Amino acid sequence: MKVIILGSAHPLRGGLASYNERLAREFIRQGHSVQIYTFSLQYPEFLFPGTSQYSDQPAPDDLYIHVKVNSVNPFNWFKVGKEIAKLNADLMLVKFWLPFMGPCLGKISRIVRKNKKTKVISILDNIIPHEKRFGDFFLAKYFANSVDGFIAMSESVLEDLKKFDTIKPRAFSPHPLFDNFGEAITKTEAYEKLGLAINEEHILFFGFIRDYKGLDLLLYAMADERVRNLNMKLIVAGEFYTDTKPYAEMIQQLGIRDKLILKTDFIPDNEVRNYFCAADMVVQPYKHATQSGVTQICYHFDRPMLVTNVGGLPEIVPHGKVGYVVEPNPTAIADALVDFYANHLEFKMRDNIKIEKKKYAWSEMLKKIFEVAA
Repeated sequence: MKVIILGSAHPLRGGLASYNERLAREFIRQGHSVQIYTFSLQYPEFLFPGTSQYSDQPAPDDLYIHVKVNSVNPFNWFKVGKEIAKLNADLMLVKFWLPFMGPCLGKISRIVRKNKKTKVISILDNIIPHEKRFGDFFLAKYFANSVDGFIAMSESVLEDLKKFDTIKPRAFSPHPLFDNFGEAITKTEAYEKLGLAINEEHILFFGFIRDYKGLDLLLYAMADERVRNLNMKLIVAGEFYTDTKPYAEMIQQLGIRDKLILKTDFIPDNEVRNYFCAADMVVQPYKHATQSGVTQICYHFDRPMLVTNVGGLPEIVPHGKVGYVVEPNPTAIADALVDFYANHLEFKMRDNIKIEKKKYAWSEMLKKIFEVAA
């Protein structure tokens, strides 16, 4: 098949770009032809909460990436849409995660479908955003009306989709393994790379820091007297996409600075494995969520997880088997941390993960895509 992927890719950085590039490689592995159309402008700078949208790594030499899409320029949407339509691809996949992108991705999708050849399937991270803004529903509705079918990466998103469409083909397919960050290294090697004390244990909070991700809940859990008494520190690895001041004040008020290792810059792909392989467990204390790519990095590196009972997170973390599913409050998080270390569960859970992760192959995602596009 001839396949187009419309969405984030190099020179952009982050999980969306990593996902689309890994998806392209799976299509190539199976013998299909793939081109990616990515953004020349993804977000206007005043809307972007981080320090940079762009990678400082070289472009991948195994992918065909066109840097052409301007998210805020309607004239560009018509131009790119016509260019893609002329390619007469069998399939175009559109990653959707934010209503702001609805007009751009929706208009391009409409133009491409006019060639009467290309099926347009959206892979939905979210259809209702975590951080709501005026007009979200109408922008998401416009996009939903522009495609031929949907792949939802969590059951909760599949349910949310009913608010926008009840007719078009759709399927649930969980986020596949993020296996593009290299092979695992030993914990000792990871400690050396990060400069960690070999006589301490570590848990990890990883990824862009937004308020809905519940880092504050985890900080309060770290202040629990039982957790304070553990020979364990929390590594916070990821760039702040929100105001840092409330978190700095919270850390000071709780008196837990000595329990934290703060690596709050963007973590490049070639350093991701160091953080995961150094961790005994990865904590995702989200206040609300749909799914998370962090979970699938954990599966790749055989790391136990603690997630909260929100959105689609419990769907892929069997409680007590590969980690914990707890209520989103500091006491429940602290209870799980104490249980994990008191009962020495790391290696038992890691053995279970090696079995559980087999269901998250990229080939399964492609199988669902082909079913929806049929």
